[in-house]
Amino acid sequence: MKDYGPELFKGTAQYFSKYRPAYPAELIRWIVNRFELNGKGKLLDLGCGTGQFTVRFADWFERITGLDNEAEMLQEAHRITEEMRICNVDWVHGNAENYINELKHESFKLVIIAKAFHWMDRARVLELLYPWIEQNGGVAIIDSYTPDRQEPTDWQIAVDEVVKKWYGPERRAGSSTYTHPTVSHEDIVAASPFEVEVHRLPIYEHTWTIESIIGNLYSTSYGARRFLGDQAALFEKDLEEALLSLDSSGKFKAPIHTSIILAVKNHEADSPTLPGTAFR
Repeated sequence: MKDYGPELFKGTAQYFSKYRPAYPAELIRWIVNRFELNGKGKLLDLGCGTGQFTVRFADWFERITGLDNEAEMLQEAHRITEEMRICNVDWVHGNAENYINELKHESFKLVIIAKAFHWMDRARVLELLYPWIEQNGGVAIIDSYTPDRQEPTDWQIAVDEVVKKWYGPERRAGSSTYTHPTVSHEDIVAASPFEVEVHRLPIYEHTWTIESIIGNLYSTSYGARRFLGDQAALFEKDLEEALLSLDSSGKFKAPIHTSIILAVKNHEADSPTLPGTAFR
């Protein structure tokens, strides 16, 4: 797995919590119903970011652990849970593989990984998680997808052109450039000890403003504001002008497509073994 360095999301947390589109309530209901959640057991969120998705399960578990590599993200997560007076979530700074390797007597009804699985050693994470997942529990990998033959909108093309102009043609990621996995999440799960299920939520439309488009860009690993240095204001003006030339209202719509890839533990419950020894 490619190493992007320790500062993959440095400086993005404030934008992440404010501008990332929230997952629909339908997604929460779907997961609650699929795994028959009832307020018992434990949830683990790997790559939890600033925790907005994590805390929406607070009523459905006794304890929740949110783990992320970026300390700034977890500082924002702490702020959010304190503001919401949520007391059953623990925020842990660390690497997914290392954290799972150090588990002793844990068991989880559910693990969620929302738009973070591609940053991990995916096969290894599933292998390590398997002994610690309860029978009929699983891992829910949440991601977006692009339907076949769907073309980007005019405003999305304009944003892409301005971003390439200011950030360069290659997609940055931490101390390197991003390399997309060549094997799909679905195929990784299918090759693991888990059983794979793939579901897609109904498409819904999201309305963007110029502010939220810029804020969402600054929340990403490739669009972090720090990459622009003292040119950020000029970039924002250039992007604003490009978008307003397409629609003077400054509002833009785009469909959001959400997939749920489940890794389900339907086999007879295994007693926890030393992480890393099973299913090699």
